[in-house]
Amino acid sequence: MINRIRDLRKSKGMTLADLAAACDPPTTAQTIGRLETGMRSLSTRWMERIARALEIDPELLVRSDQTPRANVVASLHASGPEALASPREAILPNDLAGAGAMSVLAVEESAGEYRPGDLVWLRQIAPDATAQAINRDVLVPRPGGRFCFGRLIDRQGTLVGVLPPGSGHKQQVVDNPPWIALAEMLVRKL
Repeated sequence: MINRIRDLRKSKGMTLADLAAACDPPTTAQTIGRLETGMRSLSTRWMERIARALEIDPELLVRSDQTPRANVVASLHASGPEALASPREAILPNDLAGAGAMSVLAVEESAGEYRPGDLVWLRQIAPDATAQAINRDVLVPRPGGRFCFGRLIDRQGTLVGVLPPGSGHKQQVVDNPPWIALAEMLVRKL
């Protein structure tokens, strides 16, 4: 089993000290750090305390080695998506459990209907399955580790046409992408 305390803590914007203070009874940042790194054993009692502090189910604190990881692979800005230097793990919503390989696009700046803080969950599909993705939002890899994000509007042979969100953007065409990720869910914090 893999301990996910660090990923969950960071996704909530908490420091080690914040999480330690939120525990009931409070503990030290050093103890939380040791639990995160595995230097201290994560017992059921610790799982319950930390889960309450993070306001999540205790079962989310650990995952099996065989469980596929969902990663935030890019961030969306007004100018378009940018690949992250190193993908970071995302917490898979229960609605998407068992949905296969998932990727996440983190919205950093408003773009069309997307707002800062939104997470767009995407499921990879084969390029030959694009018929199911026409008129839906997709993330498409481009050469050089870049991405294209927007509404899939056309597929002709190996060419894929994507219209970025927002007004004033021109259609982008990607030739022979290895995969296309279809938007499955939008997670927006209230």
